[in-house]
Amino acid sequence: MLRRFRFAVAAAILFASGPALAADKPPSLDWSFDGIFGHYDRASAQRGFQVYRDICAACHALRQIAYRNLADLGFSAEEINAIAAEAVVEDGPDDDGEMFERPGRPADRMPSPFANAQAARAANSGALPPDLSVITKARANGPNYIYALLTGYEEPPAGEEPPDSQSYNRYFVTQWIAMSQPLFDDAVEYADGTEATVDQLARDVVMFLAWSAEPEMEARKNLGIKVVLFLIVIAALMYAVKRQVWAREH
Repeated sequence: MLRRFRFAVAAAILFASGPALAADKPPSLDWSFDGIFGHYDRASAQRGFQVYRDICAACHALRQIAYRNLADLGFSAEEINAIAAEAVVEDGPDDDGEMFERPGRPADRMPSPFANAQAARAANSGALPPDLSVITKARANGPNYIYALLTGYEEPPAGEEPPDSQSYNRYFVTQWIAMSQPLFDDAVEYADGTEATVDQLARDVVMFLAWSAEPEMEARKNLGIKVVLFLIVIAALMYAVKRQVWAREH
């Protein structure tokens, strides 16, 4: 009886709070990396890296990516060296057993903006900004969800009071998110002259994050296509041989 009572109370709380928890479904966008012939739009991914550097990197780490990996997006060795040198990396110990700081190198992984998780929480009102290395794989319907989240900030419905240090986002699971709106029109000045609307910024950074989550995707898909073609040829040859063998029998 007590168990049933607890279940009834839990169910009542859940359904009573249903509207507040009902996040909108993310829109389904067409991404160049979808499908068996999918590929990354490198111009978009390069712009997305610029968005990450200028906006996202202040709170979010990208620990699985080394600077030298950017060559896959079309960055030159000189550009990678310059980008890496802007970072300050802790290294050591030196001959005296002391840790020291130095400019980044292409082989370094991109450093975290915070020394540890506690420092990250302290700087973000208790919320821990996730590492973005594989974020598009870590979330269901990842690319569409991330795009929706970045573009889903709105004024809260009438009568709803925002919790402390939170913003209204209709795509977030509770509709209240600790991350304030990160993208605004012209927040980044693109080097290639592309107009930096919120929609464009979101599309570009999702393209970059999709690449960071699966940089080997194009090679994997290309190999899969070659294997399928090889199997088709082998199947055709085996069928032709079978017909020849059985033709002799008759």
